Amino acid sequence: MGRYTVRRLLQFIPVLFGTMFLLHYLQVVSIQINGNPITALFGERQPPQATLDAITRSFGLDDPCLQQAGNPCLGMFVERLGNYAQGDFGVDFTLQPVTSLLAEALPITLRLTVIAIIFEAIVGIIAGVIAGIRKDRLADNFVRISTVLIISVPTFVLGVLVQILSGLYIGEWLEARGAPEWLLAVFSVTYQSEHPWASLIVPGIVLGAFSLGFVARLTRTSLIETLRADYVRTARAKGLPKSRVVGIHALRNSLIPVVTYIGLDIGFLMGGAIVTEGIFNIPGVGGLVFQSVLRGEIPVVIAVATLLTLVFLIASLVVDLFYAVLDPRIRYE
Repeated sequence: MGRYTVRRLLQFIPVLFGTMFLLHYLQVVSIQINGNPITALFGERQPPQATLDAITRSFGLDDPCLQQAGNPCLGMFVERLGNYAQGDFGVDFTLQPVTSLLAEALPITLRLTVIAIIFEAIVGIIAGVIAGIRKDRLADNFVRISTVLIISVPTFVLGVLVQILSGLYIGEWLEARGAPEWLLAVFSVTYQSEHPWASLIVPGIVLGAFSLGFVARLTRTSLIETLRADYVRTARAKGLPKSRVVGIHALRNSLIPVVTYIGLDIGFLMGGAIVTEGIFNIPGVGGLVFQSVLRGEIPVVIAVATLLTLVFLIASLVVDLFYAVLDPRIRYE
Protein backbone atom coordinates (compact mmCIF):
# COMPACT_ATOMS: atom_id res chain seq x y z
CA MET A 1 0.00 0.00 0.00
CA GLY A 2 2.81 2.40 0.89
CA ARG A 3 4.73 1.86 -2.36
CA TYR A 4 1.54 2.24 -4.37
CA THR A 5 0.80 5.55 -2.63
CA VAL A 6 4.32 6.83 -3.33
CA ARG A 7 4.02 5.87 -7.01
CA ARG A 8 0.69 7.67 -7.30
CA LEU A 9 2.13 10.77 -5.64
CA LEU A 10 5.03 10.77 -8.08
CA GLN A 11 2.53 10.57 -10.94
CA PHE A 12 1.06 13.86 -9.72
CA ILE A 13 4.19 15.70 -10.87
CA PRO A 14 3.86 15.27 -14.69
CA VAL A 15 0.10 15.84 -14.50
CA LEU A 16 0.53 19.12 -12.62
CA PHE A 17 3.34 20.25 -14.92
CA GLY A 18 1.27 19.37 -17.98
CA THR A 19 -1.77 21.21 -16.65
CA MET A 20 0.22 24.33 -15.76
CA PHE A 21 1.93 24.38 -19.16
CA LEU A 22 -1.40 24.00 -20.97
CA LEU A 23 -2.89 26.87 -18.97
CA HIS A 24 0.22 28.96 -19.58
CA TYR A 25 0.11 28.28 -23.31
CA LEU A 26 -3.59 29.19 -23.51
CA GLN A 27 -2.81 32.50 -21.80
CA VAL A 28 0.06 33.17 -24.19
CA VAL A 29 -2.01 32.38 -27.27
CA SER A 30 -4.84 34.56 -25.98
CA ILE A 31 -2.51 37.54 -25.60
CA GLN A 32 -0.91 36.89 -28.98
CA ILE A 33 -4.32 36.86 -30.67
CA ASN A 34 -6.26 39.47 -28.68
CA GLY A 35 -3.44 41.80 -27.72
CA ASN A 36 -2.36 43.28 -24.41
CA PRO A 37 -5.06 42.60 -21.76
CA ILE A 38 -4.00 45.73 -19.85
CA THR A 39 -5.60 47.92 -22.51
CA ALA A 40 -8.99 46.36 -21.74
CA LEU A 41 -8.84 47.81 -18.22
CA PHE A 42 -9.18 51.36 -19.49
CA GLY A 43 -11.78 50.87 -22.23
CA GLU A 44 -11.98 53.81 -24.60
CA ARG A 45 -10.11 56.19 -22.28
CA GLN A 46 -6.58 54.85 -22.79
CA PRO A 47 -3.72 56.33 -20.72
CA PRO A 48 -0.48 57.65 -22.28
CA GLN A 49 1.64 54.99 -23.92
CA ALA A 50 4.39 55.40 -21.32
CA THR A 51 1.93 54.66 -18.53
CA LEU A 52 0.55 51.68 -20.42
CA ASP A 53 4.07 50.31 -20.98
CA ALA A 54 4.93 50.72 -17.30
CA ILE A 55 1.81 48.84 -16.19
CA THR A 56 2.50 46.11 -18.75
CA ARG A 57 6.06 45.68 -17.42
CA SER A 58 4.83 45.53 -13.82
CA PHE A 59 2.63 42.54 -14.70
CA GLY A 60 5.37 40.79 -16.67
CA LEU A 61 3.53 41.08 -20.00
CA ASP A 62 6.29 42.88 -21.88
CA ASP A 63 8.12 39.76 -23.10
CA PRO A 64 8.79 39.98 -26.88
CA CYS A 65 7.55 36.39 -27.35
CA LEU A 66 4.00 37.63 -26.73
CA GLN A 67 4.20 39.43 -30.05
CA GLN A 68 5.11 36.22 -31.94
CA ALA A 69 2.08 34.13 -32.84
CA GLY A 70 2.47 30.49 -31.80
CA ASN A 71 5.50 31.06 -29.57
CA PRO A 72 4.96 29.08 -26.31
CA CYS A 73 7.12 31.54 -24.32
CA LEU A 74 9.00 28.82 -22.45
CA GLY A 75 11.06 31.40 -20.60
CA MET A 76 7.94 32.87 -19.06
CA PHE A 77 6.75 29.38 -18.11
CA VAL A 78 10.03 28.54 -16.35
CA GLU A 79 9.89 31.87 -14.53
CA ARG A 80 6.31 31.15 -13.46
CA LEU A 81 7.30 27.72 -12.11
CA GLY A 82 10.07 29.35 -10.11
CA ASN A 83 7.63 31.83 -8.62
CA TYR A 84 5.18 29.03 -7.81
CA ALA A 85 7.94 27.11 -6.04
CA GLN A 86 8.44 30.18 -3.82
CA GLY A 87 4.72 30.48 -3.12
CA ASP A 88 4.29 33.48 -5.42
CA PHE A 89 1.23 33.04 -7.65
CA GLY A 90 1.27 36.61 -8.93
CA VAL A 91 -1.19 39.46 -8.39
CA ASP A 92 -4.48 40.53 -9.88
CA PHE A 93 -5.03 43.88 -11.64
CA THR A 94 -5.58 45.60 -8.29
CA LEU A 95 -2.14 44.35 -7.12
CA GLN A 96 -3.64 42.00 -4.56
CA PRO A 97 -1.65 38.75 -4.21
CA VAL A 98 -3.45 35.75 -5.65
CA THR A 99 -2.55 33.76 -2.54
CA SER A 100 -4.44 36.29 -0.40
CA LEU A 101 -7.48 36.09 -2.65
CA LEU A 102 -7.44 32.29 -2.48
CA ALA A 103 -6.91 32.33 1.28
CA GLU A 104 -10.12 34.34 1.65
CA ALA A 105 -12.25 32.46 -0.91
CA LEU A 106 -11.04 28.85 -0.59
CA PRO A 107 -12.26 28.12 2.98
CA ILE A 108 -15.77 29.28 2.05
CA THR A 109 -15.92 27.04 -1.02
CA LEU A 110 -14.48 24.13 0.96
CA ARG A 111 -17.22 24.48 3.57
CA LEU A 112 -19.83 24.66 0.82
CA THR A 113 -18.36 21.56 -0.85
CA VAL A 114 -18.24 19.59 2.42
CA ILE A 115 -21.93 20.31 3.05
CA ALA A 116 -22.83 19.31 -0.52
CA ILE A 117 -20.80 16.06 -0.32
CA ILE A 118 -22.30 15.06 3.05
CA PHE A 119 -25.81 15.80 1.79
CA GLU A 120 -25.48 13.91 -1.49
CA ALA A 121 -23.66 10.96 0.11
CA ILE A 122 -25.97 10.39 3.08
CA VAL A 123 -29.32 11.14 1.43
CA GLY A 124 -28.34 9.62 -1.92
CA ILE A 125 -27.05 6.35 -0.47
CA ILE A 126 -30.03 5.95 1.88
CA ALA A 127 -32.47 6.62 -0.97
CA GLY A 128 -30.60 4.21 -3.24
CA VAL A 129 -30.58 1.44 -0.63
CA ILE A 130 -34.30 1.83 0.03
CA ALA A 131 -35.01 1.72 -3.71
CA GLY A 132 -32.70 -1.25 -4.22
CA ILE A 133 -34.19 -3.50 -1.55
CA ARG A 134 -37.74 -2.52 -2.58
CA LYS A 135 -37.28 -2.88 -6.31
CA ASP A 136 -40.36 -2.02 -8.44
CA ARG A 137 -42.37 -1.06 -5.35
CA LEU A 138 -43.72 2.32 -4.30
CA ALA A 139 -40.50 3.47 -2.62
CA ASP A 140 -38.44 2.46 -5.65
CA ASN A 141 -40.74 4.27 -8.07
CA PHE A 142 -40.74 7.37 -5.88
CA VAL A 143 -36.92 7.47 -5.74
CA ARG A 144 -36.57 6.98 -9.49
CA ILE A 145 -39.12 9.67 -10.36
CA SER A 146 -37.81 12.19 -7.81
CA THR A 147 -34.17 11.72 -8.86
CA VAL A 148 -35.07 12.24 -12.52
CA LEU A 149 -36.82 15.48 -11.57
CA ILE A 150 -33.82 16.65 -9.53
CA ILE A 151 -31.39 15.87 -12.33
CA SER A 152 -33.62 17.57 -14.91
CA VAL A 153 -33.92 20.89 -13.07
CA PRO A 154 -30.96 23.23 -13.81
CA THR A 155 -28.98 24.43 -10.80
CA PHE A 156 -29.77 28.09 -11.37
CA VAL A 157 -33.52 27.36 -11.49
CA LEU A 158 -33.42 25.17 -8.37
CA GLY A 159 -31.28 27.74 -6.58
CA VAL A 160 -33.67 30.61 -7.26
CA LEU A 161 -36.71 28.53 -6.24
CA VAL A 162 -35.06 27.39 -3.01
CA GLN A 163 -33.89 30.92 -2.27
CA ILE A 164 -37.44 32.27 -2.65
CA LEU A 165 -38.89 29.46 -0.53
CA SER A 166 -36.31 29.67 2.26
CA GLY A 167 -35.97 33.44 2.35
CA LEU A 168 -39.46 34.77 1.75
CA TYR A 169 -41.51 32.04 3.40
CA ILE A 170 -39.57 29.90 5.86
CA GLY A 171 -37.21 32.69 6.92
CA GLU A 172 -39.97 35.21 7.54
CA TRP A 173 -42.07 32.60 9.36
CA LEU A 174 -39.16 31.77 11.69
CA GLU A 175 -38.31 35.43 12.27
CA ALA A 176 -41.90 36.22 13.24
CA ARG A 177 -41.70 33.51 15.90
CA GLY A 178 -38.42 34.72 17.39
CA ALA A 179 -36.14 31.97 16.11
CA PRO A 180 -32.44 32.16 17.09
CA GLU A 181 -30.00 33.91 14.76
CA TRP A 182 -28.22 30.73 13.67
CA LEU A 183 -31.51 29.22 12.51
CA LEU A 184 -32.42 32.40 10.63
CA ALA A 185 -28.98 32.24 9.00
CA VAL A 186 -29.73 28.74 7.71
CA PHE A 187 -32.67 30.06 5.69
CA SER A 188 -31.14 33.40 4.73
CA VAL A 189 -30.96 34.37 1.06
CA THR A 190 -27.29 35.31 1.20
CA TYR A 191 -24.02 34.32 2.86
CA GLN A 192 -23.41 35.63 6.37
CA SER A 193 -19.84 35.77 7.64
CA GLU A 194 -21.13 35.73 11.25
CA HIS A 195 -22.54 32.25 10.61
CA PRO A 196 -20.06 30.69 8.15
CA TRP A 197 -21.52 27.18 8.36
CA ALA A 198 -25.21 27.78 9.00
CA SER A 199 -25.64 30.20 6.10
CA LEU A 200 -24.08 27.65 3.72
CA ILE A 201 -26.42 24.75 4.53
CA VAL A 202 -29.14 25.64 2.02
CA PRO A 203 -26.65 26.58 -0.76
CA GLY A 204 -24.80 23.33 -0.07
CA ILE A 205 -28.01 21.35 -0.48
CA VAL A 206 -28.68 23.13 -3.78
CA LEU A 207 -25.13 22.43 -4.96
CA GLY A 208 -25.31 18.74 -4.03
CA ALA A 209 -28.87 18.13 -5.28
CA PHE A 210 -27.82 17.37 -8.86
CA SER A 211 -25.22 14.80 -7.77
CA LEU A 212 -27.63 13.32 -5.23
CA GLY A 213 -29.80 12.02 -8.05
CA PHE A 214 -26.86 10.18 -9.62
CA VAL A 215 -25.68 8.80 -6.27
CA ALA A 216 -29.14 7.42 -5.48
CA ARG A 217 -29.60 5.81 -8.89
CA LEU A 218 -26.06 4.44 -8.93
CA THR A 219 -26.50 2.96 -5.43
CA ARG A 220 -29.82 1.40 -6.43
CA THR A 221 -28.46 -0.21 -9.60
CA SER A 222 -25.30 -1.49 -7.94
CA LEU A 223 -27.17 -2.91 -4.95
CA ILE A 224 -29.71 -4.72 -7.14
CA GLU A 225 -26.88 -6.39 -9.07
CA THR A 226 -25.02 -7.32 -5.89
CA LEU A 227 -28.10 -8.86 -4.28
CA ARG A 228 -28.16 -11.37 -7.16
CA ALA A 229 -24.60 -12.53 -6.49
CA ASP A 230 -23.89 -16.07 -5.31
CA TYR A 231 -22.26 -15.05 -2.03
CA VAL A 232 -25.38 -13.04 -1.09
CA ARG A 233 -27.59 -16.06 -1.81
CA THR A 234 -25.26 -18.14 0.36
CA ALA A 235 -25.53 -15.65 3.20
CA ARG A 236 -29.30 -15.77 2.97
CA ALA A 237 -29.27 -19.58 2.90
CA LYS A 238 -27.28 -19.59 6.14
CA GLY A 239 -30.17 -17.76 7.76
CA LEU A 240 -28.40 -14.45 8.34
CA PRO A 241 -30.72 -11.51 9.12
CA LYS A 242 -31.67 -9.38 6.12
CA SER A 243 -30.11 -6.31 7.69
CA ARG A 244 -26.74 -8.09 7.96
CA VAL A 245 -26.95 -9.49 4.43
CA VAL A 246 -27.70 -6.07 2.94
CA GLY A 247 -25.70 -3.87 5.30
CA ILE A 248 -22.48 -5.87 5.47
CA HIS A 249 -22.28 -8.37 2.62
CA ALA A 250 -24.04 -6.54 -0.21
CA LEU A 251 -23.77 -2.84 0.53
CA ARG A 252 -19.99 -2.68 0.96
CA ASN A 253 -19.34 -4.03 -2.54
CA SER A 254 -22.19 -1.97 -3.96
CA LEU A 255 -20.60 1.24 -2.72
CA ILE A 256 -17.41 0.88 -4.79
CA PRO A 257 -18.78 2.68 -7.90
CA VAL A 258 -20.62 5.15 -5.62
CA VAL A 259 -17.40 6.05 -3.79
CA THR A 260 -15.71 6.55 -7.15
CA TYR A 261 -18.38 9.00 -8.25
CA ILE A 262 -18.44 10.90 -4.95
CA GLY A 263 -14.65 11.17 -4.83
CA LEU A 264 -14.38 12.61 -8.32
CA ASP A 265 -17.40 14.82 -7.66
CA ILE A 266 -15.43 16.79 -5.06
CA GLY A 267 -13.46 18.54 -7.78
CA PHE A 268 -16.54 19.06 -9.93
CA LEU A 269 -18.43 20.64 -7.03
CA MET A 270 -15.59 23.03 -6.24
CA GLY A 271 -15.26 24.02 -9.87
CA GLY A 272 -18.97 24.11 -10.56
CA ALA A 273 -19.96 26.26 -7.58
CA ILE A 274 -19.99 29.43 -9.69
CA VAL A 275 -23.76 29.40 -10.24
CA THR A 276 -24.63 28.52 -6.65
CA GLU A 277 -22.23 31.06 -5.21
CA GLY A 278 -23.61 33.69 -7.55
CA ILE A 279 -27.24 33.04 -6.58
CA PHE A 280 -26.57 33.14 -2.83
CA ASN A 281 -23.90 35.88 -3.05
CA ILE A 282 -21.17 33.65 -1.62
CA PRO A 283 -17.62 35.10 -1.88
CA GLY A 284 -15.99 31.77 -2.73
CA VAL A 285 -13.68 30.42 -5.41
CA GLY A 286 -16.47 30.26 -8.00
CA GLY A 287 -17.22 33.95 -7.68
CA LEU A 288 -13.50 34.74 -7.70
CA VAL A 289 -12.98 32.85 -10.97
CA PHE A 290 -16.05 34.41 -12.56
CA GLN A 291 -14.92 37.95 -11.78
CA SER A 292 -11.34 37.16 -12.82
CA VAL A 293 -12.50 35.86 -16.21
CA LEU A 294 -14.56 39.00 -16.79
CA ARG A 295 -11.57 41.22 -15.96
CA GLY A 296 -9.04 39.04 -17.79
CA GLU A 297 -7.00 38.32 -14.66
CA ILE A 298 -5.30 35.20 -15.97
CA PRO A 299 -2.97 34.57 -12.97
CA VAL A 300 -6.01 34.06 -10.74
CA VAL A 301 -7.64 31.65 -13.20
CA ILE A 302 -4.41 29.65 -13.60
CA ALA A 303 -3.90 29.40 -9.84
CA VAL A 304 -7.46 28.18 -9.25
CA ALA A 305 -7.29 25.69 -12.14
CA THR A 306 -4.00 24.31 -10.79
CA LEU A 307 -5.54 23.98 -7.34
CA LEU A 308 -8.58 22.14 -8.70
CA THR A 309 -6.30 19.77 -10.62
CA LEU A 310 -4.51 18.93 -7.38
CA VAL A 311 -7.88 18.36 -5.68
CA PHE A 312 -8.89 15.93 -8.45
CA LEU A 313 -5.62 14.01 -8.11
CA ILE A 314 -5.81 13.74 -4.32
CA ALA A 315 -9.49 12.73 -4.46
CA SER A 316 -8.77 9.99 -7.00
CA LEU A 317 -5.94 8.64 -4.82
CA VAL A 318 -8.12 8.61 -1.69
CA VAL A 319 -10.87 6.81 -3.62
CA ASP A 320 -8.47 4.13 -4.84
CA LEU A 321 -7.15 3.57 -1.33
CA PHE A 322 -10.69 3.41 0.05
CA TYR A 323 -11.47 0.51 -2.29
CA ALA A 324 -9.37 -1.78 -0.07
CA VAL A 325 -11.50 -0.79 2.93
CA LEU A 326 -14.75 -1.66 1.16
CA ASP A 327 -13.52 -4.85 -0.51
CA PRO A 328 -10.76 -6.83 1.32
CA ARG A 329 -10.00 -8.68 -1.93
CA ILE A 330 -8.49 -5.50 -3.37
CA ARG A 331 -4.83 -5.12 -2.53
CA TYR A 332 -2.23 -2.67 -3.88
CA GLU A 333 1.36 -3.78 -4.23
